[in-house]
Amino acid sequence: MNETSATTGVVVTPVSRCEYTAAFLLLRLFLGLRTLIEAIHKFESSGTYSTANYTKNMTRMAEGITGASFLPLWATKPYALVLGYVLAILGTALLLGVKTRTTLILSGLVYLSLSFGLMTVQESEGVAWLGMYVLMFVVALVLVRNDRFSVWPDKFN
Repeated sequence: MNETSATTGVVVTPVSRCEYTAAFLLLRLFLGLRTLIEAIHKFESSGTYSTANYTKNMTRMAEGITGASFLPLWATKPYALVLGYVLAILGTALLLGVKTRTTLILSGLVYLSLSFGLMTVQESEGVAWLGMYVLMFVVALVLVRNDRFSVWPDKFN
């Protein structure tokens, strides 16, 4: 069914609900995979994955941020030590569709906090990449009402 705009005379074809649902599903799956893979990479060192590697990697990251910015080690180290676990939980929740709206908001805030850390060390390219992810979370939040494939949906969808 096509509609004609009264002011411009242009024929407008409404996008079907199915297309919005597919768009949201693709975006949710991409963001979930990206978040989960980011978490898994934090456990890697020399091709092996372990919690010992994670602690070493994240301590090094916290010390690097502290050394290159105004952020103190007492703030960066606890953040870094929980970051991988938070990313793993949020990535898995996004993939499964567990409380999607809440998970998208929390994930977006994590990526925003990562952007802040990179801003403090003046890593402009990383900030730009993370900004794109934050934008994707914003778009996903706009489309979340079209979430039809969730294990545990938000009650407001």
